[in-house]
Amino acid sequence: MQNEYSLLSRLYDTDMAEMAVNEGVTLLAFSPLAAGFLTGKYQDGVPPASRMSLVPEMGGRNSPRVRDAAAAYLGIAARHALDVVHMAMAWHRTRPFPAIPIFGATTADQMRRILGGIGVTLTPDVVAEIATAHRAHPM
Repeated sequence: MQNEYSLLSRLYDTDMAEMAVNEGVTLLAFSPLAAGFLTGKYQDGVPPASRMSLVPEMGGRNSPRVRDAAAAYLGIAARHALDVVHMAMAWHRTRPFPAIPIFGATTADQMRRILGGIGVTLTPDVVAEIATAHRAHPM
């Protein structure tokens, strides 16, 4: 199964997760960094030559609530001395079903940043804070 899935887009949890758990279906999760919102790059505006500078609505992702939700996850990462990108990618391994995040990188630096978090594992405290943030900022 291939669906969008990230800390900011969790419709799969309500639509398909039970089937994935019971049938062993692997999720190929695209946009695990929520089109860049989970990198923090859009928190203070629109960087030049960014996706948002070209497509302001970001395929429907740019909503009045998205920055507050992203800020909640950025705060969790900061409190636990984690790179938010590493946290967002590692979170996929906490799911009760098999999930493989499909990420995109525009530059070699972005690729290095993402791959730098391969060994990151989230503590139960981080996972609990993520769950709390999700309840405060659903979808």
